[in-house]
Amino acid sequence: MAKVAYLCAALAAASLTACAGLSANVHSVADSAETALHGEQTYTIARTQPQEDSADHPRAEQLLRDELARHGFVETAGKPAHYLVSIAYSTRRASIGIGGTDCTPADCGKGGDGLGALLFGNQYQHALTLRFFDATSGAQRYKVSSVFVDRDADPLHALPLLMKTALAKLPFEAPGDWRVKLRVDKASGEPSVESMKPLER
Repeated sequence: MAKVAYLCAALAAASLTACAGLSANVHSVADSAETALHGEQTYTIARTQPQEDSADHPRAEQLLRDELARHGFVETAGKPAHYLVSIAYSTRRASIGIGGTDCTPADCGKGGDGLGALLFGNQYQHALTLRFFDATSGAQRYKVSSVFVDRDADPLHALPLLMKTALAKLPFEAPGDWRVKLRVDKASGEPSVESMKPLER
């Protein structure tokens, strides 16, 4: 009986994200909750040089365009725009505690994955940050980040889910921390938002 209990505990720790459902945490910051993104809904995408040179980055930009279009935003394609939007994303080794407390983005990569890594492979934290700047003044108007953990090291596989959660609301109102639960269509593999709720700290 003790061996069975130990194995169940190990499996629970190894598959924690699956037990909790497919979800991601979102954190947003706005210059003003009342006026965030209330300007003309036009934008252009700002790129770093590595992004200009990347063969994978156009995928991230297309996902961004699709989600922003859903909120009524229009890309100006070289013409003056109200907002500059930047994209940053990363994937790194991560670990999750099982004591009921969510790790913050700064802490999620600490520690090891223990027996779960031996049984199912390492856990990886995927993160996306979108920033909206006033194209005239350069001031940041809105920033949103989404984070989730799974056992797939490929950053590209995570991008659709990250983009969907980061832009599930635009903007997210106060409080700035939310949990977004998703479901994935079995036929298309596309994620869709199932629920959103503020996180209590």
